[in-house]
Amino acid sequence: MTDYSEEQRNELEALESIYPDSFTVLSEKPTTFTITVTSEAGENDETVQTTLKFTYREKYPDETPLYEIISQENLDDNDVMDIIKLLEQQAEENLGMVMIFTLVSAVQEKLNEIVDQIKTRREEEKKQKEREAEEEEKQRFHGTPVTIENFLNWKAKFDAELLEIKRKKMKEEEQAGKNKLSGKQLFEMDHNLDTSDIQFLEEAGNNVEVDESLFQEMDDLELEDEEDDPDYNPVNLDSD
Repeated sequence: MTDYSEEQRNELEALESIYPDSFTVLSEKPTTFTITVTSEAGENDETVQTTLKFTYREKYPDETPLYEIISQENLDDNDVMDIIKLLEQQAEENLGMVMIFTLVSAVQEKLNEIVDQIKTRREEEKKQKEREAEEEEKQRFHGTPVTIENFLNWKAKFDAELLEIKRKKMKEEEQAGKNKLSGKQLFEMDHNLDTSDIQFLEEAGNNVEVDESLFQEMDDLELEDEEDDPDYNPVNLDSD
């Protein structure tokens, strides 16, 4: 008759010695414990991690243990599902033998694969960005090839923009012409302009200064003598 309790105690002692920093017993009846599994360090010392919880059934190892993931770091939902499927597969394959070390080792390898996948994915993303940057740089230097179709589209757009600019300019000039007032309109709008000069002289009084240099001496003016005028006729003056 198989002594299940003895096999379980022996396995617990072995697990505690193999995983001294990550093995924790939660209860003895039923026997429940956790083991934290961490991947090897990947790029930039990044790791993924999960904590597995195991519970012995009464007839373990002839019965599979209960297992679940109670915590994880840097794993997405698909990764968690893959680990659960892996535990199920390994438990069925190792039925009848103590298997916790085998299950944990399988999860350890899976986490290392996930880290490698993360590294590969990031490298691909980096290469993709570099390719996109190179393509953008080529477009910047070479521009878009000119075809009849895109040239006609560009010309239609250019002509429409030019026409709109001309319309705005004509409208502004028309508006400016309407707002410009003639001298007559200015006087009609402000009657004070009629008396502005007179009011200025009245306010200035005797203080109005005249620049005499603006006027010439009468002797300096070249005036024609009436007798020198060929049209001069004294008779006509007397008749007036």
